[in-house]
Amino acid sequence: MQDVLTPPVLAEPSRDGLPPMPPGPPHEERHFGQDGAGRDLVVGAAQGLPLPFALAAALAGAGVAPGVIVTAGLAAVAASSVASALGSWAQAREEAAHYALERGREEEESQLYPDRERWEVAAILHRYGVKGDVLRQAVEAIAADRRKWVDFMMRFELDLSEPDPSRAARSALTTGVAGIAAGLLPLLPFMAADRPLLVSALLTALAMLGLGAIRARAKGLPAAGGAVQALAVGAAVAAIAWFVGRLAA
Repeated sequence: MQDVLTPPVLAEPSRDGLPPMPPGPPHEERHFGQDGAGRDLVVGAAQGLPLPFALAAALAGAGVAPGVIVTAGLAAVAASSVASALGSWAQAREEAAHYALERGREEEESQLYPDRERWEVAAILHRYGVKGDVLRQAVEAIAADRRKWVDFMMRFELDLSEPDPSRAARSALTTGVAGIAAGLLPLLPFMAADRPLLVSALLTALAMLGLGAIRARAKGLPAAGGAVQALAVGAAVAAIAWFVGRLAA
């Protein structure tokens, strides 16, 4: 058996001098709520679910007929889904514009103040323990290619990653569709169920639990805590809406 203190033998270097990755656990683990499409689905559903249910609860508390509740709820679904889609589109465009602005500034500074930018590269590497001749060689290697130099500064100085050019439209579509699907859920019982408000509350509660768990897992937090928190927020909103409806009646 190999001594645990003996360092592993790396494979032969590839053409660029970097050896192949040794065997081990998956290099990158992504949860559903962390990637772009999954995050947009969760955000769209979370934004599209509360308003139609709160409106339905308020109108049911006021004694409004189920048909009117469905009509008003569909209007709320349309409005909230469009608002969510446009909000996601605007946010993605703002992120892309911010990245382009910062990259242009870094490219300009690397040309006007190359010594200062090299020092900043050295300062970043020094924080990771790179020193002496190795530090100087690393700085020169990074600064030798201006594009990679700017890429390095964007990632490690500004903590910015290049956005996907098609993200704005895709994010808007995904968020809007998720908002529509989630918003219809609390309205379905008012179309057929005998006790529509109760059934709608149960369906909405289950959806809130699932969305809360997914969002918590995406942030590395306990799923149970996120589910309970989401359910508590949804229950509070629904209770207030129902109470206001009763007062209005």
